[in-house]
Amino acid sequence: MDSDERYMRRVMELARLGSGNVSSNPMVGCVIVKDGEIIGEGYHERFGQPHAEVNAIHSVQDKSKLKGSTLYVNLEPCSHYGKTPPCSNLIVEHKIARVVFATIDPNPLVAGAGFEFLMSNGIEVIQGVLEEEGRELNCRFLTFMEKKRPYIILKWAETADGFIAKENFDSKWISNEVSRRLVHKWRSEEDVVLIGTNTALYDNPRLNVRDWTGRNPVRAFIDKNLQVPEGAHLLDGTQETICYNYIEQDVRNLVEYVKVDPMDDMIDVIVNDMYVRKHLSILVEGGAQLLNAFMKKGLWDEIRIFRSQNEFGTGIESPLIRAKADSHEMILDDELIVYRNKFKEYATSLDA
Repeated sequence: MDSDERYMRRVMELARLGSGNVSSNPMVGCVIVKDGEIIGEGYHERFGQPHAEVNAIHSVQDKSKLKGSTLYVNLEPCSHYGKTPPCSNLIVEHKIARVVFATIDPNPLVAGAGFEFLMSNGIEVIQGVLEEEGRELNCRFLTFMEKKRPYIILKWAETADGFIAKENFDSKWISNEVSRRLVHKWRSEEDVVLIGTNTALYDNPRLNVRDWTGRNPVRAFIDKNLQVPEGAHLLDGTQETICYNYIEQDVRNLVEYVKVDPMDDMIDVIVNDMYVRKHLSILVEGGAQLLNAFMKKGLWDEIRIFRSQNEFGTGIESPLIRAKADSHEMILDDELIVYRNKFKEYATSLDA
């Protein structure tokens, strides 16, 4: 394996350690190499704190070793002042000779400026090493910057005979305990979890990460006519929550009520509002109606389906997607099926 690729893979391992903690920034790792030896490592640990390059440089005890070294980072180093000073200046200051990165930063404040600044200061710059893997790593950030919307994941559990819930909207429990714990892990990795009115009313979900370690996402739900009762978990004030409705605009007990014009498309309003709030990702855990609405508009980047061995016989049919899945994995007796919408090649067959 090429040494640049080998070090870049280590960079990406480090970057992933920031998952769930750095939004609305990208996940970034950094490795510094001198004479074939790693002399420094770091990653962006938390939003608002030092970037990966700064942490890696600071980890090198003998700063004289930085002169003539190679710095590996998965995203183009920044050259502008934000919450922290520009990383490019620090790289130049320590006379690092070579910078290798995977992907250009699409942020208009960077977007090639870091690359040009380094080159103008005599630093050799190599771009595009494991670029595809770098884009996959930061698919949320890149979608946000390039498509001007959050990265959208649709998730549901369905029975072996194709139902997402019983006729009375009861959907507990289709998937097994390990699958449900995995969903809590996913929640810790995304900015927002969104559900519809029926899920809020009939499941009374908490939408937290009580079965995992990590931050709770922002809870969002649609309740056009404010039917969800005051005693519901969603209104318990334990985490930031947004209620999209037709009636009131208010903030009470950590719940923000966002009034939506009935003439506007609810899905478009929510997606645009999340973009304005700088949320990089939405995990949609709604029922069939909400999931189908996103699918009909083509507003999704991943679909994750747990298919259990249970059968309902009758009930509410799960959304249907006609395509070859990107991956299959067994979670005990559940099958986890994942689709990716990278090139909009999937056709869907919808009942709604």
